[in-house]
Amino acid sequence: MSAAMAPPRRIAHPIARAGLLAVSLVGVGNLETARAEPALASAESASTEPAEQPMRCPAPSAVRDALARGATLPEAGVAPPLASPLEPPGEDVEISSDAATLGVAGDASLSGRVTIRQGDRTLTAEDVSYDAKAREFSMRGLLRYRDPVLRVEGRSGRYDPVGGAAFADARFEMPEEPARGAADSLELGIDGKVTLSQVWFTTCPESSPDWRIRARQIELDTQARNGTGRSAAIEFKGVPILYLPYLSFPLGDQRKSGFLFPNVGYSSRGGAELKLPYYLNLAPNYDLTLEPTAYGRRGIDLGTNFRYLTQRHRGDLRLNALQSDDIRDINRNWLRVRHRSELPAGWRFDVDAQSVSDAEYFEDFASGTEGTSTAFLRRNARLSYRDAHWYLRAEAEQFQTIDRALDSIDRPYARLPRVQASGDWITEGPLAMRYGFDSELVNFDREVGVQGWRTDLSPWAGLDFGSPAYYVRPSAGWRYTRYDLEDAEVTTDDQPSRSLPYAALDAGLRLERDAVENSRTRMTLEPRLLYLWTPYRDQDDLPIFDTALPDLDFVQLFRTSRYVGPDRIADANHASLGVTSRIYDRSSGRQLLSATIGQTYRFQRSRVRLPGESEIGESRSDLVAQLGISAWQNWNATVGMQWDSRERQQQRSHVRLQYRPDADRAVNVAYRFQRDRLEQGEVSGAWPLGSRWNAYGRFVYDLKDRSALDRFAGFEYKSCCWRLRLVGRRFVSSRTGERDTGIYLQLELNGLASVGSSADAFLEEAIRGYSPVGLSR
Repeated sequence: MSAAMAPPRRIAHPIARAGLLAVSLVGVGNLETARAEPALASAESASTEPAEQPMRCPAPSAVRDALARGATLPEAGVAPPLASPLEPPGEDVEISSDAATLGVAGDASLSGRVTIRQGDRTLTAEDVSYDAKAREFSMRGLLRYRDPVLRVEGRSGRYDPVGGAAFADARFEMPEEPARGAADSLELGIDGKVTLSQVWFTTCPESSPDWRIRARQIELDTQARNGTGRSAAIEFKGVPILYLPYLSFPLGDQRKSGFLFPNVGYSSRGGAELKLPYYLNLAPNYDLTLEPTAYGRRGIDLGTNFRYLTQRHRGDLRLNALQSDDIRDINRNWLRVRHRSELPAGWRFDVDAQSVSDAEYFEDFASGTEGTSTAFLRRNARLSYRDAHWYLRAEAEQFQTIDRALDSIDRPYARLPRVQASGDWITEGPLAMRYGFDSELVNFDREVGVQGWRTDLSPWAGLDFGSPAYYVRPSAGWRYTRYDLEDAEVTTDDQPSRSLPYAALDAGLRLERDAVENSRTRMTLEPRLLYLWTPYRDQDDLPIFDTALPDLDFVQLFRTSRYVGPDRIADANHASLGVTSRIYDRSSGRQLLSATIGQTYRFQRSRVRLPGESEIGESRSDLVAQLGISAWQNWNATVGMQWDSRERQQQRSHVRLQYRPDADRAVNVAYRFQRDRLEQGEVSGAWPLGSRWNAYGRFVYDLKDRSALDRFAGFEYKSCCWRLRLVGRRFVSSRTGERDTGIYLQLELNGLASVGSSADAFLEEAIRGYSPVGLSR
């Protein structure tokens, strides 16, 4: 027996569940306020009924009584999304409809704007029946489902407060990803899983679904935040580009084990390239990427990259191995290890080491001119400590020389071991005293030439007084260096030593005023003087282990030694004078202009020289000057020069001009010159061509040899859900001047993965000031 009811207003039906536990779908990531989407209509029904106190669900036997009485409940709004996984919904199931028919066994038929709410979930339909025995709702006609994670539209379905829900001919949407799609059937499990059959899925907007995944079945785990697909195909512009029997992908930005998309490219040296990476998310703090790469002319390279991160340790291990290169007929491999440990009490341990199979490895596998400039690989492990006063360091360092043109006598020494200790203290008061020491003990080892130990000690002391407008820092120290040598060919003494004092006076002013009277800009004038005295000591019997003469610049003018390294200490009786002036904005502090000029004036000729270094007989050093301008918005320029006043010619110079209105818009022009060594010009830039297109390019030209060293050009098309880049490059790939041509293709599908080589890092390095902007979500 059933009773038909046609009340004059909407009625609500509290359904008791007698111990039933409702299912809750867990959100993906941090959920924000729900927003209306044009793709799916709102699941909330419109009600104008006045709010009343909701009724608690009675026992199951009282369901028909409540329906018969026409009990009315208020419209319960959808619970606001949470910033964490959803809590299980309450035990109440609230129902409202325009009409209802109640059966004797507790079954019910509801029609007319039927709304079912349970916690954060809302279902609306035109026709709903309730099976009391199965405790399940069946829905027919257009229905809508909504929770803070998922929205669904379907033609029919069922809803079980304990077992989840299922929909047929469903369209679904995950607004927070964003993601959308359609499926023949969609099932919501009690464990937070969404199972879709005969489905397509995309993160593109509904108006332009340029890419999508089609699969026989896709399962989305909203708790684990990942998805898997079976018999899947990835389509781009309606064209299948990749078939996969099994596909695993993340929901959001978290890492997920599975195949990454192939990298594709071409170079004239190696032929076509295809890389098929597989990513293993072993744990939240370490992972492994397998990167097998097939080269058309060489064979298959097996690459691996292992990364790890803990509270005190981090690092990565990379290995590439290619058995029997088809071109060179040798095994090729490269190993790199990087590690850092932040140990207790201020200690740190670092490892940075590389090894390569042959001298031509980087020429053959590098993607630019950097392969031609690698002369040797460094292998270093060091333990260090630093606090406010002490610096301690112990290390072992070796080098693998890969430039065959480098003579054995010119190759770097291994330092096995090297121990350093330094201390620095300062007293308090208006006339502060600074004192300290630097020390080093190192063993130099090499297959050819002189070898041995070097001990270097340098205690020092000085005064430090001044104010914000000036400083005066006199100092003095002593330098003692001793050697214990083996295979000493340059001297009959296998224990030579050197001892000498030195003294210095460093003083400077900072004068400041308005650049223009009553303006926002300020101008500074900052003269600086360094006087250095070091007596002459004959050092021709001392070996050269690691000492070199650096390029002259403004910083070098004010160092207390002309050389880097203690094998030579130049005698000095000179004064270095420099002046810096800056103009800056008073309110923002932004520097608008800076100009620096400096020179060293020698009171006597320096007699100490490195082997092969020309005699220093001039009373003045070269003039060093630099000018930096950033007074105009988005523009900046730098000009630097080293000028030989005796010969009246420049020795080194550079000019750089940049226009950079945005992070992804930059144009650069540069010129570099070193007498008798190089003269190069460079133009580079990245610029949008309309709202969708971007262009990139770089051209480096050797003015001395009249040939191009490196050039590339590329274009990018970007929509809201995918990006395609195509870059062509020709560059010098060997030390003998051979050229290589490469073509690089990258297809990035927003929310899924990238297909092709990672071009972002390459463009950032090649185009000064450029930073790529990702796809908008």
